[in-house]
This record gives sequence, structure tokens and C-alpha cells, in this order.
Amino acid sequence: MTVEELVEEYSNTLFRICLVIAGNEWDAQDVIQDVFCRYIEHAPDFRDREHERAWLIKVAVNRCRDIHRFRLRHPQAELEEISAYCELPEHSEVLAALMDLPESLKSVIYLHYIEGYKTTEIKDMLGISLNAVKKRLERGRKALKLTLSGEEKV
Repeated sequence: MTVEELVEEYSNTLFRICLVIAGNEWDAQDVIQDVFCRYIEHAPDFRDREHERAWLIKVAVNRCRDIHRFRLRHPQAELEEISAYCELPEHSEVLAALMDLPESLKSVIYLHYIEGYKTTEIKDMLGISLNAVKKRLERGRKALKLTLSGEEKV
């Protein structure tokens, strides 16, 4: 597969993942560019297309983590910009709640519910145990439920 075909096929998926994890359009675009540059530099050999997709997502998530660490030291949040990408207006409330989750919960919730990955696939992409994925999904669902229902966290 050529780089052009790779960009055409995966850029939208990577953008959505990076937008949720990184928190803004510009960082998401930077991460996608970095991911494809790393692909070109390393020219990895993949077993199949799913392995290739998992590699791209893992590199994107790791790069987003780097940005997240940077943002913790230099905080700035621009949720208004992210809301512009919601398909329906009522999704912006869910997106806002998702953006408030810790990065570890946010990435697992997004990959499972938005991108449709199974827990075993997420485990491999993020390099964590299956139990960690399940626990993060549980904690993320609970946190979202509390936030969206207007209850206070205990």
C-alpha cells in the first residue's frame, strides 16, 4: 500500500481518535502528520491490514499521550472548537463529558464505543492488560454517567 493510499484510508479515523485524546484540531493534525512520518521513516512490515491499522492507532495514541503530558504542564482547553465536530448538537454534552475524563479512561472509552474495537484489540493497541481495559471501561462509564446525570462524584 502506498503512503497516499494509507493516508486516504486511515486519516479520518486517526483524526477522530487524536481529536478526542489530544483535545484540539491542531494537535490532532500534528499527531497525524507525525504518525505518517514515522510510518515512512520506519517502513514497518505488517502481517495484515488490521495489524497496520493497530500500529497506526498505537503510534497516534502514544503521541497524543506525549502532547497530554505537555498540556498538563502548560494547560489550555478549547472545548468550543471540539463541539463544532459533533454530528448532532446533543452530542456536544457527551463530548464535553468525555473530554473531562482522564486520558487513560478517555482513550479506552473512545476506542471501544466510538471506533468499535473489542477489549482484546484495545489491550494490544495500548499495551495494557485485558483487566486494565475492562476496569477503565467500567470507571469511564461510571464517570460519564455521573457527569451526564448531574450527580457529584463521591
